[in-house]
Amino acid sequence: MQLYHAPRAPNPERVVYFLRAKGRLADVEIKEISIMNQEHKTPEYRAISPFAQVPTLVLEDGRTLTESRAICTYFEALWPEPNLFGVEPYEKGDIEMWERRIELQWFIPFAMWFRNAHALMAPLEKPQNPDQAAKGETAAKRFVKRLDEHLSKHDFVAAGRLTNADIIAYITCGFCAVMDWRPHTEHTSLGAWRTRMKSEGFAG
Repeated sequence: MQLYHAPRAPNPERVVYFLRAKGRLADVEIKEISIMNQEHKTPEYRAISPFAQVPTLVLEDGRTLTESRAICTYFEALWPEPNLFGVEPYEKGDIEMWERRIELQWFIPFAMWFRNAHALMAPLEKPQNPDQAAKGETAAKRFVKRLDEHLSKHDFVAAGRLTNADIIAYITCGFCAVMDWRPHTEHTSLGAWRTRMKSEGFAG
């Protein structure tokens, strides 16, 4: 298997961290691609990923998967242990609930802030919109306060153990540094949770 990966880009990083949590990173060939150099938009890459998405997983028989959650779903089915998506019905729902909250209320608003306010993104986001940036910043910071309150009562984001919800939150937390925002230094419970994630073998 080959995984097309853009280092430091949050969606590809989710899959790499998922594989790391599974102890299976060595079982997948990682092929790096530069989004900033727009290598994902070349005809050669579009032949693999028609929507120019990164990450893309290429199986031995040539079939492909895109979307980080879909790729992780494949790996969860291929390597069920350690379980990261939930075992019993409530646990599965709890994990997905928090995944969606993090994506919709933190990651997407933050990405809107980043794309519309950072000079690095100006060539890709034409035109940048300061109002959208401000809305994204406000929404992301509002959610982090709520997550910090949740983590003041729970060691992990969902299910009482390490799951994909923690991976998504950890990657999003790290991604915030591109706007010189480090929410784990502002919020005590989030900071303690991030330290626990490092003890689980996470880096960065």
